[in-house]
Amino acid sequence: MDTITAAQQGPGDNAVERRIAVEGMTCGTCVTRVGRALKRVEGVRDAEVSLATHEALVTLEPGVTDERLIQALTRAGYEGDIIPEAAEDGGLGVDPREAREAQELAESRRMGIEVVIGALLALPLVGQMVWTQFGIGPLPGWAQLALAVPVQLGLGRRFLKPAWGALRAGVGNMDLLVVLGTWAAFGLSLYLWVVHGQVHHLYFEAAAAVIVLVLFGRWMEGRARRATGAAIRALAALRPDTALRRTPDGNDIEVAVTALRPGDVLSIRPGERIAADARVIEGEGAADESMLTGESLPVTKRAGDTLSAGTVNGPDPLLARIVRVGRDTTLAQVVRMVEHAQATRAPVQALVDRVSAVFVPAVILIALATFAGWVATGTPWPEAIIHAVTVLVIACPCAMGLATPAAIVAGTGAAAKAGILVRSPAAFDHGVGIDLALIDKTGTLTEGRPRLLRMIGATGTALARAAGLQQASEHPLARAIRAAAEAEDVAPVEVGQRRNRPGAGVEGVIAGLPHRLGSRRFMTEAGVEIPAELRAEADAAEAEGATVVWLAAVPEAGEPDLLGGFVLADAPRSDAAAAVKALGDRGITVKMLSGDAPATAQAVAARLGISEAVGGADPARKAAVVAEARAAGRRVMMVGDGVNDAPALAGADLSVAIGGGTDVAMAAADVTLMRQSPSLLPATLDICRATRAKIRQNLVWAFGYNVIGIPLAALGILDPVFAGAAMAASSVSVLGNALLLARWRPAGMRERAA
Repeated sequence: MDTITAAQQGPGDNAVERRIAVEGMTCGTCVTRVGRALKRVEGVRDAEVSLATHEALVTLEPGVTDERLIQALTRAGYEGDIIPEAAEDGGLGVDPREAREAQELAESRRMGIEVVIGALLALPLVGQMVWTQFGIGPLPGWAQLALAVPVQLGLGRRFLKPAWGALRAGVGNMDLLVVLGTWAAFGLSLYLWVVHGQVHHLYFEAAAAVIVLVLFGRWMEGRARRATGAAIRALAALRPDTALRRTPDGNDIEVAVTALRPGDVLSIRPGERIAADARVIEGEGAADESMLTGESLPVTKRAGDTLSAGTVNGPDPLLARIVRVGRDTTLAQVVRMVEHAQATRAPVQALVDRVSAVFVPAVILIALATFAGWVATGTPWPEAIIHAVTVLVIACPCAMGLATPAAIVAGTGAAAKAGILVRSPAAFDHGVGIDLALIDKTGTLTEGRPRLLRMIGATGTALARAAGLQQASEHPLARAIRAAAEAEDVAPVEVGQRRNRPGAGVEGVIAGLPHRLGSRRFMTEAGVEIPAELRAEADAAEAEGATVVWLAAVPEAGEPDLLGGFVLADAPRSDAAAAVKALGDRGITVKMLSGDAPATAQAVAARLGISEAVGGADPARKAAVVAEARAAGRRVMMVGDGVNDAPALAGADLSVAIGGGTDVAMAAADVTLMRQSPSLLPATLDICRATRAKIRQNLVWAFGYNVIGIPLAALGILDPVFAGAAMAASSVSVLGNALLLARWRPAGMRERAA
């Protein structure tokens, strides 16, 4: 499998990118603050911040130091670590996320223990709301205070620092709402007990329950967030730590992967995971590439074939020469592509961020209005405070902040496991509503390399002569003839005075006799007669999109001797017709684009079930077809693999590059398919629709929750305990809904699994 050496491109010009692990973000408002702080650094062009991954992707000019970025985060009240690129020496770099994940696991355990302790302390406070209904008196005031203080001052301390940071920055966040709400309830209860001696109408249980429920929600949220990143962690873990390197004297020594260099020879044992991108130089076997391509069937490997780091060797030993290590390997590039997509915001996220920026101040104003309104109606001010507290507690910017990035992280991870690499979250939007698929023929719908299908009136001797004549040529047809001779164990004959005739063929001398190999016109020029029955067979082959070349001996004296013809064709990929049908079943019109002659293009299209084909299409023509379709109101997916496809890819609504294609095509595409297989095209649209649906579902839930919950709290229909539970549930439900995408599989993979 070829690598995707330029599929993950940088930001262009001379700009560079930095990815930063950010600590301390809790809601969408935090995302806005972090992005604003980074953008204020001189030399920073853009900053994309993801709440789902707790990372920032910063585009900046050369010369901006990492220290300035970290200092900007620190001033905003957050902590950050630069995430390095994979190391040049073969390693993937020392990644602060590994230490962060270990810290998060430890923190999750601590938070889980605190939640249990807090629940045990809060349970009697909440329980008295029940038993007082049966005539049992409440707990004494001192007992309620004793149970509430550890929760308020102990567990509640987690909210104080980020709340103070937000207040100092002149903005609001989720922590500020929790602090204001719980301290208002706690302070009110303390005042009523100390000053008025009340026991029956204290609200310690509201403050304690809200803190416990919010912490429980954060604990669940952290677990769910780690699950959304499982796909990328699984990819990064594919690389082994050690490998066997073959020494010049033929011995195998075990070395660290970081010691490998291009040119080293790997000795790969059966069942062993491959440590670097390499090319087989000895042995024949198969490799399991499912972890990178999603294809479950092993791929045959022989001398000259490529092996990708992270894939698994089959039952036969292989020797392979390393061609790429570290950050240049297919595995490292796949990881970077997925990480880049997960760190980038979808277009809809801009709207969410604008709403989040004004959400907390708006909620505080609503809470103040609620207090004033209840007091104005004659309600005692302690009760009015509780209604205001309920408004503060039920408001949840967390769900809004997580709605889009959680779905994007889950969607890109699920797609990557299936061999679909999404470069930009915008692809999830662009992939919805596609009604026209423009697909390049050569290398996309076809194998991209001609092969000899059959011979017309020719023998093995003729094949040996044809291979000899083509021995020095790199023309695709020449390579096909040589490959056919090699497959048949036919040795090319010696050829002298070889001369290429551009646009016609090649000629040379074999055993003292001049020979020609080329087109029918090339034969006619030499006076070679092609029998009618052979012409008819050739005409039929050409009508199906094949090319026929003829071989003849053309002595200077005497009659020419036709030795036969060779039918060559760029065969359709085995799954191309099924992919075209699957697109059609989804209501998508398929049109084929090709640089071949219109008749040839139409013949290939007909074999694949495509009703319309555009032949003779150069890069400008392909781009024009895309532009014309979009101008007519069509939503266009362009699929290609070559340099000549890049302009059309750049102009389409959704652009898809087939794996193994050129770097330029992959750089221009929104999506790269890791398999050289059009069967993933329907699946690409499926995952776009599934992810877009999850984003919409999450946004509807997050906004709907707040639109419904805040008025109910303001009207006094909800109490703080219920509000705290609902607020915690909202964030967890958004993440849980996004995690359902992790179960997504392309239709073909689901059928094979069944």
